[in-house]
Amino acid sequence: MQLRTLIPIALTILLTSTGTAQAAANPYERGPAPTVASIEAARGPFATAETTVPATVGGFGGGTIYYPTSTEQGTFGAVAISPGFISTQANISWLGPRLASQGFVVITIDTITIWDQPDQRATQLLAALDYLTQQSTVRSRIDATRLGVMGHSMGGGGSLRAATQRPALQAAIPLTPWHTTKSWPAVTVPTMVIGAENDSIAPVAQHSEPFYTSMPSTLDKAYLELNNASHLAPNSANVTIAKYSISWLKRFIDNDTRYEQFLCPPPKPSTLIEEYRDTCPHS
Repeated sequence: MQLRTLIPIALTILLTSTGTAQAAANPYERGPAPTVASIEAARGPFATAETTVPATVGGFGGGTIYYPTSTEQGTFGAVAISPGFISTQANISWLGPRLASQGFVVITIDTITIWDQPDQRATQLLAALDYLTQQSTVRSRIDATRLGVMGHSMGGGGSLRAATQRPALQAAIPLTPWHTTKSWPAVTVPTMVIGAENDSIAPVAQHSEPFYTSMPSTLDKAYLELNNASHLAPNSANVTIAKYSISWLKRFIDNDTRYEQFLCPPPKPSTLIEEYRDTCPHS
C-alpha cells in the first residue's frame, strides 16, 4: 500500500481514538485525582470564598454560600445543608468551606424558625437550591442538573423528604437524622445515611437503621455508623463525616468514579466506624 494511502488512514484512526477517549472522559470531574490524605484534609484543592444570603430572600431563613473562586474547570454541582431542631447554620457551618474546597457550591441555611419540623426543612432545602441556581450571585458557577441535599437531625429527616419530593437530585446525606416517618421506599436518590452509635436523641435503631433498610435494595445507598459518637457529632469538624460525604457527593453529583475506591469495597469497622453497610458496586 502506498504511503499517501496509509497517511489518511493513520490520521483517521488517531482522530477517532482521540475523540472516543475525550467522549469517554467524565466532563464533571473537578480537581486532581483523590487520595486518602486529600479527602481527609481540612481543605481541598480549590480556594473558596463566601457570601451571605439574607432571610428576606424568602423560602428559607437565609444562609451562607461557599464556592470555589476559580471557574477554569467549568461549573460545579451544588449542595444545600440544613441544621437540626432549635439550631442554626452555625452548627453545620464547618461543612461549607470543607465541601466547597473540594469543588462544590454549598449553601448552609437557617430555617424560617428554629422549631421547623423535618418536612418544613425539606421544603426549605429545595427552596435554597432553587435560589442558588436561579437567583444567587454565583448561579453561573452551578450546573443546575447536579444537586444534592444534606442535613443534621431534623434537617437530616428533611433531606430524606426532599429526596422523595425531588427525585432529580443526585445525592442525599442525612446526618444523625430524625423523622417520625420510618419507612422510605420511595427514595430513588443515591443516599448515604450517617448515624451515631451513642445517639440518644435519634437512636439508630429507631431512625438511621430503619431509614436505610427501608430504601429500595436496588438503590445506590450506604449506612455509616460512627463509633462511640453522639447525636451532635455532625455539629463540629469530623474527619470521618467529611471523608465519606465528600466521596459520596463526588461519586454521585459529579459521577466521579475516582472516588469509588473510598466507598467500595466498604470500609471495615474500626475505632472510627462502628458499622458500614452498602449496595456495592454502585451503578
